[in-house]
Amino acid sequence: MDVKQFIRQHREDWKRLEQLIGLLSKGKKTITNDNLTSFNRLYQKAAQNLSYSQTYFPHQEVTQYLNGLVSKAHNLLYRDQVSSMKQIRYFFSTKFIGLLLEQWQFVIIAMALFTVGALGSFLAVSNDPLHIYSILPADIAQGVDPEQLGSQDGAVDSSLMSASIMTNNIQVAILAFAGGITFGLLTVYLLIYNGIIIGALAALFWHHDKSYDFWAYIVPHGMIELTAIFIAGGAGLLMGYKLFVPGLYSRGYQLKQQAKRSVGLLLGTIPLFVIAGIIEGFITPAAISLEAKYAVALLTVIGLILYIVIGKLKLAKTAITHFD
Repeated sequence: MDVKQFIRQHREDWKRLEQLIGLLSKGKKTITNDNLTSFNRLYQKAAQNLSYSQTYFPHQEVTQYLNGLVSKAHNLLYRDQVSSMKQIRYFFSTKFIGLLLEQWQFVIIAMALFTVGALGSFLAVSNDPLHIYSILPADIAQGVDPEQLGSQDGAVDSSLMSASIMTNNIQVAILAFAGGITFGLLTVYLLIYNGIIIGALAALFWHHDKSYDFWAYIVPHGMIELTAIFIAGGAGLLMGYKLFVPGLYSRGYQLKQQAKRSVGLLLGTIPLFVIAGIIEGFITPAAISLEAKYAVALLTVIGLILYIVIGKLKLAKTAITHFD
């Protein structure tokens, strides 16, 4: 059986299960013996379909769809046993990691687009520092003085800076995500543009033999911040791609389904932006050694790796428990 036959054979049951999930979510008035019987039967059948799809169509959209459908049915079945706080903890510790691992290719593409912009502007400015004025916005180009880097350490309002930075970064992430509606074109532009800014600045400080200092002020918050931007950008690219290539489904259906998945990815980045904003507001401008700033960067990388690895282990444990 190929994937098209598989979908045609079971599609009506999946639609009925979706309808029952929506109906039973409304409350006790909608709970009848017939509804419960149908729900249990279709839930078990969808779980079997998911197992089959994971075996024979592991990289097809139908597998992701069934995974989401079975998860929603499972959550509805056991919702009275799970508090809202546990649901929030489950999302950030497990579900978000699952979404990230499913769509990692788009996150890599987002990183690649950023890197292309950064390399291009770095080469341009390294060849001629005056290119900085044609590449960067005037307020940024005229306000950067490599010789003054670190001169105001400890003299800034850290709380105000942190709040401002968090707000700005979350806005960038939302724009990168929402850019998916434009078939991903706006997302591509934002990723390349942000890469251009970083690359041009890096080249300018390289010309002044300040690369070590420059990156000490970038990487402590940058490792988390850029990871979050790549995830948000990947969410936008995912949505844009599905609008370009809807596959077996309509573009409207793809927009609805991929928007849900992309919103999950976007929401998962918010704690990352908060952490990055705190680091950028309090640690980056602090009067500490450059080595200490690099040490903070190393800790953030280790933290990100542990977060993903632990989340992946929890995801695997949840999947085993679910199908046992």
